[in-house]
Amino acid sequence: MVKIISDTSTLFSTNEGKEQSITITPLHVTIGKESYRELDEIDSAHFLKRITAENLPMSSQPSIGDKLKQYDQLGETEEILDITMADGLSGTYESACNAKQISVNCDRITVFNSQTLCGPHRYLVLKAVQLASEGISVKEIIKELEKSIQGEKSFLIPRDFSFLKRGGRLTPLAATIGGMLKVVPVMTLTQDHRRLEKYTMKRTMKKAMEAIIECYEELGVDENFYMSVTHADVLEEATMVKDMMQKHFPNTEIELFELSPVFITQGGPGCIAVQVIKK
Repeated sequence: MVKIISDTSTLFSTNEGKEQSITITPLHVTIGKESYRELDEIDSAHFLKRITAENLPMSSQPSIGDKLKQYDQLGETEEILDITMADGLSGTYESACNAKQISVNCDRITVFNSQTLCGPHRYLVLKAVQLASEGISVKEIIKELEKSIQGEKSFLIPRDFSFLKRGGRLTPLAATIGGMLKVVPVMTLTQDHRRLEKYTMKRTMKKAMEAIIECYEELGVDENFYMSVTHADVLEEATMVKDMMQKHFPNTEIELFELSPVFITQGGPGCIAVQVIKK
């Protein structure tokens, strides 16, 4: 059977991954001089308490050594499919590819760029686990994942643009709107899924959500899609967003999650992401 590997972009800790038959490699977050494996060594609540203007966090992908250890151990007996978060938004995919090249089991390893992150990434990994349990080959699993990715659309509503600008995950045009106040910016992934760009700017959160809903209606979101709402310590507002989405898409499965430290580092405290992917 194919063994599925991924990272904490799925919002699974190492132990939670084991419960789902997934081997998770944690992403890393650094605060000051201390580095942590997110979700295993630091949770979002503790992480947010540590953030100050003088103590801003940095994130990084798993080390090649961590990946290589997994590949060498698991690859002895199983074929591996490693589903990483979007290449460009993180160096995770590149790191995994480098680890594969030097692994003694390189012929038994496939590294797949999910082209997404968080909720949709989690969905893809769980879909892969289910297909693998049915005896489906790596090649066929990837075909099914690619079908889902074609129906993926992600939006991010940041509250503090300094986090996104520092991370370099914005297009130059998008970065210029960071200083504009009294507006609600809505960001989306670029066509190549490697960076964030401006989708629209609205005066209120309600108007911003209406723009997202209009896009999803045009996309044809229904019971054949999975939706996630993720947030950085704004549960009440995120719950309101989820309720609004459920009202407009009553037959769509929608889940609510708290963002992990690495993605709070990228999107900033208070951000909310709304994402869909085709089942």
